[in-house]
Amino acid sequence: MAGSVLIVGGTAGIGKEIAAHYATRGRDVVLTGRDATRSAKVAAELGPSVAGIALDLTDPRAVAANLDAVGPVSHVVLAAIDRDSNTVDDYDIEAAQRLVTLKLVGYTAVVQAVRTRLTGAGSILLYGGMARVRPYPGSTTVSAINAGVLGMVRTLSCELAPTRVNSIHPGIVGDSPFWTGKSLDAVVANTLTGRLATMTEVVNASVFLLENGGVNGVDLVVDGGWR
Repeated sequence: MAGSVLIVGGTAGIGKEIAAHYATRGRDVVLTGRDATRSAKVAAELGPSVAGIALDLTDPRAVAANLDAVGPVSHVVLAAIDRDSNTVDDYDIEAAQRLVTLKLVGYTAVVQAVRTRLTGAGSILLYGGMARVRPYPGSTTVSAINAGVLGMVRTLSCELAPTRVNSIHPGIVGDSPFWTGKSLDAVVANTLTGRLATMTEVVNASVFLLENGGVNGVDLVVDGGWR
């Protein structure tokens, strides 16, 4: 029996778009967000095959209990993200701890909680980002945790085999609401494609990593050849 698609961080952005992709294809989807009301609202918008639950990755000890009602799972998408601006000179330890916990500890806590419910070969997709190789002022923590995703893919793909574990690292996604109103001309000029990646392209790449049985332990960059 095919399991559901679990999308952690599915109430907005790419996570929501992946949820919509699978919902329109009749798949059962469970999406999570920090707020229960918002999660339920987004799930209702996407259709009857989608359920929404609350999950806060900054509280990893509560992850297993919050996911207890989730049944068999075929694919896990770990798309929950947050951002801060944290320099060495003005280092905010609490903010740094929160981001590290959310992505590195929280992601792993989700995998631990659902691994025995993975159906078939199963697959897991982690979201990183290009700040790991393109740091900017204030990306001290963001760059470090996105680089840490590479290490997570290495160890999880070995430890969970034959379950496949991959990661995706989008560059600047041109039609993402996050970038609305911001000038991106300088970035576009440095891409080999002459344009930025789109939400649809990131979703398609995510589905490829989730569903292609021959792809494992891969860290895929989707940035239009940003140089």
